[in-house]
Amino acid sequence: MNKTNITGIHHLAIQANDFAATCRFYEALGLEPFHSWALPEYNITHAALLRIPGTNSFIEIFDKDANVAAQGRRKMPGESVVTGALLHLALTVVDVDGAYAHALSLGATSCVEPCELSLGIPPLKVRNALVYGPDGEVIEFIAFI
Repeated sequence: MNKTNITGIHHLAIQANDFAATCRFYEALGLEPFHSWALPEYNITHAALLRIPGTNSFIEIFDKDANVAAQGRRKMPGESVVTGALLHLALTVVDVDGAYAHALSLGATSCVEPCELSLGIPPLKVRNALVYGPDGEVIEFIAFI
């Protein structure tokens, strides 16, 4: 297989505690509803793809009882987030501070306030901020500066 066969990231998937609330959160962040379905043979009552505008990249949201392939194990009630290999969802934005403030206004909680970072040599300069989404997922807002 040729290394150039990969053309982008199609989607990241989230298993929502409250499917409708999670969809509303990501739609309020600016994602567009694209498609929804049910798949009873996998215990999927509700699933949806939300598109990042102007791209062919998506966030896929499943209901809490969906039986889908997942990395690690599910968090138990009252337990801290269980960390696996997938660390966070990073979204490129025009305005990091605005995206961070907007996410907080929608009920996200702060993880890392907006800041500037200089990464490596030669330096790659970015501005980023991180929040916890409605299902405990870590969302990074990032822009090159």
